[in-house]
Amino acid sequence: MNWDRIEGNWKQLKGNIKQQWGKLTDDHLDVIAGKRDQLSGKIQEIYGISKDETEKQITEWQDRQKDQTH
Repeated sequence: MNWDRIEGNWKQLKGNIKQQWGKLTDDHLDVIAGKRDQLSGKIQEIYGISKDETEKQITEWQDRQKDQTH
């Protein structure tokens, strides 16, 4: 699933995101509003992990969303 589709389906995907990154609140997700760079920054901030690790986790999550839609 490309990021444009994720952004377009953000409200539906918020539950999946909270399963992956449980420390993110609804308020965080509302502010992020589907923007990948904002999601990455918030994950780095809350979990204290590197940008590279964050990008790896987001890419893996994104790939799983692709698998679930097919």
